[in-house]
Amino acid sequence: MGELIVIRHGQTEWSLSGRHAGRTDVPLTAAGEAAARALAPRLARRRPVAVLSSPLGRAMRTAELAGLTGVEPDPDLLEWDYGGYEGLTAEQIREARPGWELWRDGVVPGDADHPGEQLPEVAARTDAVLDRIRPLLDDGDVAVVAHGHLARVLAVRWLGLDASAARLLGHPHPGTLGFLATEDGQPCVSAWNVP
Repeated sequence: MGELIVIRHGQTEWSLSGRHAGRTDVPLTAAGEAAARALAPRLARRRPVAVLSSPLGRAMRTAELAGLTGVEPDPDLLEWDYGGYEGLTAEQIREARPGWELWRDGVVPGDADHPGEQLPEVAARTDAVLDRIRPLLDDGDVAVVAHGHLARVLAVRWLGLDASAARLLGHPHPGTLGFLATEDGQPCVSAWNVP
């Protein structure tokens, strides 16, 4: 059985500054492009049988620079829609809402382009992705190119945990890999935050 390779897109100006970039299509920085290119040799050795990506430019560009081919955009891999928190840092959110934590408190509604979604909605999207990927793993590795919070939810849902357990998994750094596998028939995280 293959592994699910989870790729976080490369660095953007917003990831560098800690701003929540859900649906805003922020481009990669020069460092983000370099990190994506650096993934190519490792991914070339794996030769995934399928590649799915968030349709946002920062993810699709990461896939391209990492040398992945046959990339299928998948809207279920979009980052969490942060609603009214789009573009804000956690510190800015906590100024208005002391003690706020994304995993517990969620987001507030935003404008028409950023209506916001709650954790169960994000989990439902990752579950749908996993349902499509599991049969493909019989033929080899599958790669997904996604975003930080979405990748964490995807990983804990792979493990069969409640989506809120994603708070226990470290935030994947931009331009890094995670590997979701099985060991003795049980799902596991075999590696996380691999540059």
